[in-house]
Amino acid sequence: MRYADTILKSRNIFTAAKKDIFSGYIAISDEKILSIGKELEDYLVGPGTNIIELGDQLICPGFIDVHCFFSGYAMNFIGVDLSSMKSVQEIQLSLERYAENLDDNTPIWGHGLEMDPKEFSNLNLINEMFPNKAIIFFMNGAENCWINDQAKERYQFDNSQCYPEAYWRLMKDVFRDHDFMTTQFKRYMKFMNSRGITSVKEMGFDNYYGFVDILKQIHYTDGLTLRVNFMSQPVSEPLNIEFGKKMRDELTGDFIRFSGFNMMTDGSIGQLNGDLKEPYHSNPDIHCAEEVKYEQIAEDVYEADKNGFRFSLHAQGDRAVEKVIDIFEKCTRNSSGQLINRHCITDLELTSPKDIVRMGKLGIIAEVYPQISSLYHYDEKVELIEKLVGKDRAKHYWNRKKMIEENVTISCATDLPLLFDDIPESIYNSCGGYFNKGDKEFNPQNTISISELLTAWTAGGAYNVNCEDYLGTLEEGKIADIAILDKNVFELGMEHMQDVKVSMTIVNGKIVYSI
Repeated sequence: MRYADTILKSRNIFTAAKKDIFSGYIAISDEKILSIGKELEDYLVGPGTNIIELGDQLICPGFIDVHCFFSGYAMNFIGVDLSSMKSVQEIQLSLERYAENLDDNTPIWGHGLEMDPKEFSNLNLINEMFPNKAIIFFMNGAENCWINDQAKERYQFDNSQCYPEAYWRLMKDVFRDHDFMTTQFKRYMKFMNSRGITSVKEMGFDNYYGFVDILKQIHYTDGLTLRVNFMSQPVSEPLNIEFGKKMRDELTGDFIRFSGFNMMTDGSIGQLNGDLKEPYHSNPDIHCAEEVKYEQIAEDVYEADKNGFRFSLHAQGDRAVEKVIDIFEKCTRNSSGQLINRHCITDLELTSPKDIVRMGKLGIIAEVYPQISSLYHYDEKVELIEKLVGKDRAKHYWNRKKMIEENVTISCATDLPLLFDDIPESIYNSCGGYFNKGDKEFNPQNTISISELLTAWTAGGAYNVNCEDYLGTLEEGKIADIAILDKNVFELGMEHMQDVKVSMTIVNGKIVYSI
């Protein structure tokens, strides 16, 4: 038996292989868990062993975010930093300096703009300065943007379409700047590690526009501290099975892998674009304000499934969820009737209980956003939900409890940059049923336990990305990807949950973040 390199000792260890926590230790050697138990054995401790006493802090497996967009994160840092600028004149001065180093074909980008969209007309002065330049300014958070006519023509979207699926042409230009994207991904890794995230399922468009090469370079030079499982979302071209095959053959390591394909179905219920079984309560003539091309989606899913690839489909309304289940139901299944390829449904805002039963029987994985309610205030959101779908259907919102009851594997996601990973906040939202501090509980009958949620963030995520043999739980022989919370969330009141922080993150047996 060899000595441990590192030993973590705590009165609170959650393995995700069992529901209960225990007092004990985890011994790490190289990248793996050498031993785990209640009483530390002397033979594990050598002259060079680093013993870390954690007291009451909670040791968990590393957390896994199964639906996020690094490309959206990078938009928060592109071009000129406009966040501190209070006037158009300040912006003009900054752009003059920035543009000196740009060739004629390079757009002017900016981030962090804080301006009421009603005042966008004031930015026309910028157009006069650069009459032949494409200019795009992303607002703080990168969810909205100001875009001039030249940029609209070049990238074929406007400020009402400031979301990645619309500005994919822009992403092609951004990813060509390898130095910028390398810097931003390193920043992204540090941020995710600081939140206890050790693995992600990363959404990318088409062939990801060269980003795989950037990742490989980081991996072979500085080393990755975040495991990346790619999903390809077709936006500029049809589903590319040959690209998937190429990636599946090339990306076979523990840190960069190809995980399948991703696609939207319906849109936001709040914008009447969620596809509902019954008409909108507020608009009796509308089931969905936009057309959802289920037949084309089904063709793509069947082609991917036939070639051994899995698909994640985004569905928000209950009819969209039903239609997606109908599609998956015709995919390849085993003798028990469960799907062979690990197909997923993302979001699942409004679901019918009988469709959740079908998900469990088919083995469809749920990708939920456990922090989603943090974006809203209780009174405003609940009033809107009840206005749109009525009080009866509102009872089926965010019904994670029914998923647990029907043996649906739940995994957790943020749709980053829509949300930024915060596991304690997700407990407050999805276990407490709260939106923000001071709000009332919403649908407490649909909430799940802390143990169930942490299992979704860990073991559920590992199953989603097909890595459960070596990740997702703390067990002897598995890779030491570990997150440590500075308080024991199992014994903490919900009123203090949002104050909990990640104190340490370990990836591949090495400490990559600590406070």
